[in-house]
Amino acid sequence: MNKIKISAVAYTNTKAFIYGLEHSDLINKIDLSLDIPSDCAAKVINGQADIGLMPVAAIPLVPNANIVADYCIGSDGGVNSVFIFSEVPAAEIKTVRLDAHSRTSNNLAKVLLKFYWKKEVEFTTDPTAQTDAFVLIGDRTFGKKDDFAYAYDMGEEWKNFTGLPFMYAAWVANKEIPQEFKDEFNAALKSGLDHRKEVLAELPPVSNFDLEDYLYHKLQFEVTEDRKKALKLFLEYIKELDKVSI
Repeated sequence: MNKIKISAVAYTNTKAFIYGLEHSDLINKIDLSLDIPSDCAAKVINGQADIGLMPVAAIPLVPNANIVADYCIGSDGGVNSVFIFSEVPAAEIKTVRLDAHSRTSNNLAKVLLKFYWKKEVEFTTDPTAQTDAFVLIGDRTFGKKDDFAYAYDMGEEWKNFTGLPFMYAAWVANKEIPQEFKDEFNAALKSGLDHRKEVLAELPPVSNFDLEDYLYHKLQFEVTEDRKKALKLFLEYIKELDKVSI
């Protein structure tokens, strides 16, 4: 049988999932690559990977998209790794530099600024641009909150806006995956979550950042009904943004 190609994200928030896959028999049945979120999405969209832990904003671009796992990268309120860092309060933001790593976080920033803070903002992807604020996600944000006048945790702001949790990334396939494989896949992911203590022991310490709190409390990994509801609402807001920009 051909190995199923899986792309996962190389951030700390997925280390437990990777641990579970690498310590299960499933590792012999898959071809696993570690990528940044945007590349993970691109691989699933263009067929280089069969399954990816991909930013949810890219799901509409995946042919035959279907979520194949009971686990995801989510939060219920602040997540402490998905930020708008700013030199001015949200009410005064006029320009924002987006993060090349993730479609979801960029879209979440746009949704919050447009529909929650009611701001008309100019966005740029130019990494050298001087802006009022910028989007930054993942390990690159660890310990950085105090470096800026304002640090808006987008998981917390989404919760304030909608009352719902959030799903940042989901395990998405571009084809039908056999149920037997999905069962084994879910078991491996669960095993990884059950071994977060071992995962923590392997991680280098980060100054001014609590990795244990992050992996056990800030991040939530279950695909719940509320998280599905949040995903549907988020994708509807993105559609609204697209209508506005046409």
